[in-house]
Amino acid sequence: MIFVLLFLVCLVLGVPIFVTLGVPSLVELLSSPIPLASLAHSLFDGVDKFPLLAIPNFVLAGAIMSRAGITRDIIEVMRAIVGGAYGGLAIVTILSCMFFAAISGSGPGTVAAIGTLLIPAMKEDGYPKDFAAAVASSGGTLGILLPPSNPMIVYGVLASVSIGDLFLAGLLPGILMGALLIGTTYLISHRNGYRGEARPFDKRLFLASLYKAKFSLATPFVVLGGIYGGIFTPVEASVIAVLYAILVGVVIKRTLRLPDLWQSLTEASTICGGLILIMGTAIFFGEFLALNLIPQRIASSLLTITSDPTIMLLIICAILIVLGTFMETLSTVIILTPILLPLIVQLGIDPIHFGILLVVTSEIGFLTPPLGVNLFVACGISGLTIEQVSRKVVPFIATIIVGLLILLYFPQISLFLPSLR
Repeated sequence: MIFVLLFLVCLVLGVPIFVTLGVPSLVELLSSPIPLASLAHSLFDGVDKFPLLAIPNFVLAGAIMSRAGITRDIIEVMRAIVGGAYGGLAIVTILSCMFFAAISGSGPGTVAAIGTLLIPAMKEDGYPKDFAAAVASSGGTLGILLPPSNPMIVYGVLASVSIGDLFLAGLLPGILMGALLIGTTYLISHRNGYRGEARPFDKRLFLASLYKAKFSLATPFVVLGGIYGGIFTPVEASVIAVLYAILVGVVIKRTLRLPDLWQSLTEASTICGGLILIMGTAIFFGEFLALNLIPQRIASSLLTITSDPTIMLLIICAILIVLGTFMETLSTVIILTPILLPLIVQLGIDPIHFGILLVVTSEIGFLTPPLGVNLFVACGISGLTIEQVSRKVVPFIATIIVGLLILLYFPQISLFLPSLR
């Protein structure tokens, strides 16, 4: 009881997540006959996971590519395709986010890389600044659904699920969600007359931008193609991504300088450093969850409501959406996976399918105050307040919820590609 009470108090008070996980576990340990040395073992075991090495490398690769101008190349190609349509530049933002997502694995990182270039560009083309920030925030959510995805890597480690299968499972849902966001962007833009310079598709301009960006555009195909082709593991692919980014930035484009590389390393270290503390305490926390039979008790409580897998997933997704408003994505995945996974398995729900739903609900959390990390990044770029951007992002949140329901009722969308392996 004290274990649960301490956890809830720390959570409500907004204590750092590694403390929230560690303090209740430590108090429980001190009041039990378990040797204190088990704390050190658990902390070490939490970070001694080979797949976790992929996260800092993918974040570093995204940071290098952004500073090397690879992001700008991607945007120019997308702009040549749809730049003249209603909402053309906004659609370019979504498409560019989809492409960059296949490199970085980070939602806020995607918003920062794409939004820094396209939010000012949309404003110059006559788009309202709050709408531009909302589009960039929403497109950035695809950074954790399309592979490689940092939350998927963490979930795969905690749930003992193949990360390669999770990456495959995220492809079709990512494309679906991207298409839904593009559709929403077009409808809003057409209704309000948001449009830059109206021009027909220029084949020569497209081919020229495509040729210029050939090495930049090849990045996700090199990384993901190697994983799905069985050439290298996700961890090896993350290293390849870093090396390829440096190769393109230094040798081919010659835009990457030593200070840029240092800034990229600093950014990756800052983002990923906290993960080490969290993962260590998460394993420690999970052991005491199991010791207190908390997952089983929660499963029994929820099963008294319903034993129907679909209804149970609806209930869980609703809970996850609420939690996502005040909990960071990786924290949500780390805390709830060991709690909910036994229930999911008991109901016969595929853990890969549940992993995708967990990631999609986390996307919504990126756009909902008070936490709403993507909103804060976009506000920093645009100079707007969180209230101004929040109003414009509501249609995109509704769109993601529609996509979540489609994925929930049609698990084949998530499971089709993994079933082919």
